[in-house]
Amino acid sequence: MKLDNFDIDIVVQGYPGKSVCHGGLGWSTVALLRGDGRVALVDTGSFGMRRMLKERLAERGVSPAQVTDVILTHCHYDHSVNFTMFPNARIVIGSRELEWGASAPWGETPVPELYVRELARWPTLAAAEDGAEVFPGMTAHLAPGHTPGCLVYVLHGRERDIVFTGDAAKNRAEMVSRATDMTFDARASAESIAMIWRHWQARDGSVLVPGHDLPMTQREGSTTYLGTREASIRAWYGDDLEQTTLYRLHA
Repeated sequence: MKLDNFDIDIVVQGYPGKSVCHGGLGWSTVALLRGDGRVALVDTGSFGMRRMLKERLAERGVSPAQVTDVILTHCHYDHSVNFTMFPNARIVIGSRELEWGASAPWGETPVPELYVRELARWPTLAAAEDGAEVFPGMTAHLAPGHTPGCLVYVLHGRERDIVFTGDAAKNRAEMVSRATDMTFDARASAESIAMIWRHWQARDGSVLVPGHDLPMTQREGSTTYLGTREASIRAWYGDDLEQTTLYRLHA
């Protein structure tokens, strides 16, 4: 995608699925923004993405050391834990979210407790308030519900905007139905989704990038995916490593 001076790539495509037998799935979106001399990531994925994230950034000519800004929507492990991969980056997270994450009871939530403790004293931490400009042309908007301090980020262009929702709106189903799953506060989530809709509909053709789904756009009330979903699992059920079964998870 292109927005004025910025190139936006979905480096890791989020998946709108939920594990049935093995706890959280956690396949979240990671977006790369480049322009005006800056290289930014919106969210960083989970531990399992580390090697793939490095490889996909390298395919785009970016090394972890070149990333100037890491912009976190919230502090759950599948979105935040890899901030340590980017030694020179300014790390943005909501001040309310960081306060909540640092006080979350250990061992009871998806918050990576030790990583959040380190993040709170990270030398390049930039704790953001509601309405703050956190990156050139990008504003932060408090969107509680999934967690108390989730931030939605709006990158403002001349003709359209790009709205990064994180898990304030995880997928198309949540946006269209305006109902949410895995929320800390259902009423707050509903109000946050209404706020996201206002930003998304402010200008025709604006793009929404959810925390666990394809980017999408809307025109005259119709929601359309951008791109093609790709997701699959390869399993070893045989007696050697050459025998695999591939399960394609995209519709």
